Amino acid sequence: MNVQHQTLKNKRLFLLLIFFSVITPVFSEPVKVTPLGSHSGEFCSRDRALIFEDPDGTRLLYDAGRTVAGANDARLGKIDVVLVSHMHGDHVGNQHIKRLNEGSCGKPITAVNDLPHTNSVKIALAKKAKIITGSEMPKFFANKLKQLGGNQEDALLVRFGGSQKVGGVTITTVPAVHSNGIASGMVGGKLGALLKESGLTAHAGPATGYVLGFSNGLVVYLSGDTGLTAEQKVVVGEHYKAKLVVMNIGDTYTTGPKEAAYVINELIKPNAVIASHANEAATLSGKVISGTRTDTFIKATRVPVHLPLSGKTMTFNRDAKCMSGC
Repeated sequence: MNVQHQTLKNKRLFLLLIFFSVITPVFSEPVKVTPLGSHSGEFCSRDRALIFEDPDGTRLLYDAGRTVAGANDARLGKIDVVLVSHMHGDHVGNQHIKRLNEGSCGKPITAVNDLPHTNSVKIALAKKAKIITGSEMPKFFANKLKQLGGNQEDALLVRFGGSQKVGGVTITTVPAVHSNGIASGMVGGKLGALLKESGLTAHAGPATGYVLGFSNGLVVYLSGDTGLTAEQKVVVGEHYKAKLVVMNIGDTYTTGPKEAAYVINELIKPNAVIASHANEAATLSGKVISGTRTDTFIKATRVPVHLPLSGKTMTFNRDAKCMSGC
């Protein structure tokens, strides 16, 4: 009887060892974050785009905007999901750069016209990626995919409180306080012409932010364009317990640097933050420029602030500790 018990115990121990040998690499490997800006090694005025790569290889492109050089941008690689926070041209991509480092960091040249389909749709189509958005945006993207010969079912909805899972990444939307108009040039046709003539835009429901849960346990909040919201404390901080935040700091159109610092210090209280949407040439030779909004934000924030230097990959563990590239 003792021999049988010992044999059973050994089998259980063996199975546990196999189990942990399988899951431990996933939990121990970091999430990769790669900014795709207009100028190599800098944080520039139109930079929005980030690629997130889960330890299992799932890759998400967030707010491609104008600084991804179309679907053929060599920096993209495999893309499984395209995320769009809202329909403004600097996020969805009404135009884009032809190549890196054209123009200045403050005024990059974005000469390639993406209307009426948008840079995000063209990238999703070329990469056979899903476009995951909230509000009424999936209907717009489904129609654009169909117009270009793609599959309209690749435009997926995730509304507040729900989630979609792709690979090891769980994706949900959270409220953002911002406008979400669709410009007449994106609508096109007679309706687009009428909107332009009347000075109006179409509407795609409220703008959104995102919360991403990765397979190593890291939870990331992507603010999109937003002002201060109660949800940043209750939903993002207390419910989802985001450890890494990508925070817009550009002022006028979004939270300013001091307001953004308040969100980080008092509402969400993450372990680290990546500055975003500064609307300025924030760095020179990869170093923050004194007196910029980015500099103000860094000085006002009580957790580590990481700069999204274009092309430089940062890696984060489950607690948002930067393991490399920061």
